[in-house]
Amino acid sequence: MRKFNIRKVLDGLTAVSSAASASSAAQQQQAGNRETEIQETLQSEHFQLCKTVRHGFPYQPSALAFDPVQKILAIGTQTGALRLFGRPGVECYCQHDSGAAVIQLQFLINEGALVSALADDTLHLWNLRQKRPAILHSLKFNRERITFCHLPFQSKWLYVGTERGNIHIVNVESFTLSGYVIMWNKAIELSSKSHPGPIVHISDNPMDEGKLLIGFESGTVVLWDLKSKKADYRYTHDEAIHSVAWHHEGKQFICSHSDGTLTIWNVKSPTKPFQTITPHGKQLKDGKKPEPCKPILKVEYKTTRAGEPFIILSGGLSYDTVGRRPCLTVMHGKSTAVLEMDYSIVDFLTLCETPYPNDFQEPYAVVVLLEKDLVLIDLAQNGYPIFENPYPLTIHESPVTCCEYFADCPVDLIPALYSVGARQKRQGYSKKEWPISGGNWGLITQSYPEIIITGHADGSIKFWDASAITLQVLYKLKTAKVFEKSRNKDDRPNTDIVDEDPYAIQIISWCPESRMLCIAGVSAHVIIYRFSKQEVTTEVIPMLEVRLLYEINDVESPDGEQVPPLPTPGTGSNPQSIVPQSHPSTSSSSSDGLRDNVPCLKVKNSPLKQSPGYQIELVIQLVWVSGEPPQQITSLAVNSAYGLVVFGNCNGIAMVDYLQKTVLLNLGTIELYGSNDPYRREPRSPRKTRQPSGAGLCDINEGTMVPEDRCKSPTSDVKDNSFSRSRSSSVTSIDKESREAISALHFCETFTRKADTSPSPCLWVGTTLGTVLVIVLNLPPGGEQRLLQPVIVSPSGTILRLKGAILRMAFLDTTGSLVPPAHEPWREHNVPEDKDEKDKSKKRRPVSVSPSSSQEISENQYAVICSEKQAKVISLPSQNCIYKQNITETSFVLRGDIVSLSNSICLACFCANGHIMTFSLPSLRPLLDVYYLPLTNMRIARTFCFTNNGQALYLVSPTEIQRLTYSQETCENLQEMLGELFTPVETPEAPNRGFFKGLFGGGAQSLDREELFGESASGKASRSLAQHIPGPGGIEGVKGAASGVVGELARARLALDERGQKLGELEEKTAAMLYSADSFSKHAHEMMLKYKDKKWYQF
Repeated sequence: MRKFNIRKVLDGLTAVSSAASASSAAQQQQAGNRETEIQETLQSEHFQLCKTVRHGFPYQPSALAFDPVQKILAIGTQTGALRLFGRPGVECYCQHDSGAAVIQLQFLINEGALVSALADDTLHLWNLRQKRPAILHSLKFNRERITFCHLPFQSKWLYVGTERGNIHIVNVESFTLSGYVIMWNKAIELSSKSHPGPIVHISDNPMDEGKLLIGFESGTVVLWDLKSKKADYRYTHDEAIHSVAWHHEGKQFICSHSDGTLTIWNVKSPTKPFQTITPHGKQLKDGKKPEPCKPILKVEYKTTRAGEPFIILSGGLSYDTVGRRPCLTVMHGKSTAVLEMDYSIVDFLTLCETPYPNDFQEPYAVVVLLEKDLVLIDLAQNGYPIFENPYPLTIHESPVTCCEYFADCPVDLIPALYSVGARQKRQGYSKKEWPISGGNWGLITQSYPEIIITGHADGSIKFWDASAITLQVLYKLKTAKVFEKSRNKDDRPNTDIVDEDPYAIQIISWCPESRMLCIAGVSAHVIIYRFSKQEVTTEVIPMLEVRLLYEINDVESPDGEQVPPLPTPGTGSNPQSIVPQSHPSTSSSSSDGLRDNVPCLKVKNSPLKQSPGYQIELVIQLVWVSGEPPQQITSLAVNSAYGLVVFGNCNGIAMVDYLQKTVLLNLGTIELYGSNDPYRREPRSPRKTRQPSGAGLCDINEGTMVPEDRCKSPTSDVKDNSFSRSRSSSVTSIDKESREAISALHFCETFTRKADTSPSPCLWVGTTLGTVLVIVLNLPPGGEQRLLQPVIVSPSGTILRLKGAILRMAFLDTTGSLVPPAHEPWREHNVPEDKDEKDKSKKRRPVSVSPSSSQEISENQYAVICSEKQAKVISLPSQNCIYKQNITETSFVLRGDIVSLSNSICLACFCANGHIMTFSLPSLRPLLDVYYLPLTNMRIARTFCFTNNGQALYLVSPTEIQRLTYSQETCENLQEMLGELFTPVETPEAPNRGFFKGLFGGGAQSLDREELFGESASGKASRSLAQHIPGPGGIEGVKGAASGVVGELARARLALDERGQKLGELEEKTAAMLYSADSFSKHAHEMMLKYKDKKWYQF
């Protein structure tokens, strides 16, 4: 006893669980000293929580950038996220603290740095030379809104255009403003009476860095001479401008307009455009102007040495193309290709061979960022095929409805899934390598296989290889193809249990060792699949229909009349004579005309060709009962060793033998209790499906029933007469209690009764009222006998009760090791076996991989049960509660998993209040309690799951999976495992000016921007215009980033910078504090507005 308490103290147990430890100590004493023999190896120092990687398509993308030398792609989002992609397997996620939308991204090409401009008028400089990029500097504009930024190649001066039409210049090394400003009223005609609108474009002439092209939204374009500080030319057009692009020779530029036109201008002819094109306009006769079209949102103008230039644009379709999908148009010479996209276009970029704007661009691909996809188009091949996207960006192809995570799977699983998935790949992709190829992979320190399974709204299931913090799709299964699709509304009377997505996946139960897969869908359907490498054609799809009825007397019935008692076994009618019974809760007084015995979905009656992979073994559907639709399934379990699948909902529980295709059990929840029902609930009416019973529950043999009655899976009584006893009708349960749902199911080999001397197969059932019940399984011998003899199942009553709904159950052996459910090893069942019967039955023997032999009679087991509120460890067969832990008083557990970590096991829980907790087993000592994230939406609750080796995941947005670890070892190795974005690459040589250009002038004109924009020439900028906020990287980060062309200048000034930084430290700290206070206040107000009118259940 003393030893137990000292161990608790040494482990630094907090005061929160002192009451629980005291009660468990008392219970442990009663249970004897046997339990103290288990040595627990897990301690608090084995746990640490951190995010690892984020997979999937960036949710709500808003900006795009590409580094043509490093070959890195950056995507910004409306929530301030930043996603960086290199070669397949190299990607990174960062987040701006403010959460403001990213409006523009600009790489410092080949410098390992990136500038982001946000909707809250801040600029940030990111250092990409570290595995987890960090912000070095930020600049917050106070008086003006940022609309457009431009950073010339190999320059350290960033042009920032604003809503007022002004241009400010930022030194990207020190992130300070230059005193040089281009004011809108100086740029436009002095005689102009109206404001030209916000800046929509800035770029320097490719051949003359001293000339800056400025585009105003109203349609005015100005060529500004930086040295003389005046406008050289002004180009006016009466249509608003959306974008501008240069020809590489610097003699022409092209503008895209709001009326769907493109205007090409010669630099020295500002009076009128050289050419006007309406790419999608209908050309009218009599020389009239073409009809106006939708705005062309962006245009790019790219030249090639060998042929015509490319003009690439988004938008510009004619207004009469209603319902037409968004398009990208590629104009090359006389050909115009219109490429339809699945989603609206956010932005696009043309990838070119050179980073130099004054050279032939030689475009080879176009990256198109769509609202929900990323597409790369190959410009070099005829027909412009797309590249096959190697990133895992299709998680949301159909919305994710549930997911499961399996770490440490059998090693042959991923190759098997990959081989069947490889046949599903689409054809017609570009034959070239994926062009975004920057960065380097991290070191692989984790060698175990990991698989993520996602279930989707369209009924599809995807298997992903998630090993070593990467993600790659392996195989996709379409579960909906077994059902008839409704062609019109008249065909859809049965699917009105759900308005849309009738095939959506709700629960996945998978046995990795046997590869058996079972899914429950939203239309109260269950499908069991076997894995096969052979293609088969199933002539008739095996199908069962189950009538799961809820028969409780309604406590609030106004008449309150006495309910007749249950008939004794033997008085029930034969199962063949099942008739629909009238239902008190329906509006109709009789059962005539009420929908009855029909499932929600119709299974195809034609032969079904099944490709290699997962193939249907059995379809089970719950049916309508007297006008009431079937209730959705709340729990599901499959066991390959027993050949059984079990599922439950708020009406009751059903068990099916999928080998014999028979219903073994169909009981209302309270019928599981027998006479031990703590709520004293009354059956609503005598069951007409009851039949005489021999020993245990009768097996209903499918062969004895007429085909029409397949759907009527009658229940049968237990031998115990308690089911037939009349109970008082003074029902005290409230409505919530009367609708007790099945919330957890677990097959195992364990002790079911206190007197048991050896474990036997059984099913443990947990309910939403915190009750744990046990159903004993009497299985026939293996081999052919298994297919001929019935499985006998018998409920054995309540074992124990916990606070809150039961979430998870598991079993430990006498050494404290996890006892996994028995399973059958996978074998190819579509190939006939030539071996004798003896071999066959040997092969089918269930495997239970318990670390210790369970044959000894003296050995005991431990049941671990986790509910929404607490966890208990029960010693078996004595059924004594030896440890108890109240996990949460004020919140509730959303997900609890019993997982292995560091050659030991623990209970991991995620609470609705945002806490992630782990507890040792079997003693339930708290090992980790970290506030991680509050439950902001049901998506997190639906998808959060823990798995072995300290891994966990959830859907952080509708399109992205966030993975995290609670293992100290993984946190320490994470830095090595992450890929590197920046790799040292030589900048390509500048284009050769040529002999004659050098002789007669021409060629690119350089500009000493330092001389123009430096403090000595232009003075200091107004302090109130913008405030500098140092990033967490600070001066050390600048040192790390300082190399390359910009870096050479940076190093020369670093000493001055350090001195300046020390002098300005106080001011910057004040600015940072003010900024964070302002940001916090704004966010608090936003949160208040967001949740002001919401009830607690809407969060």
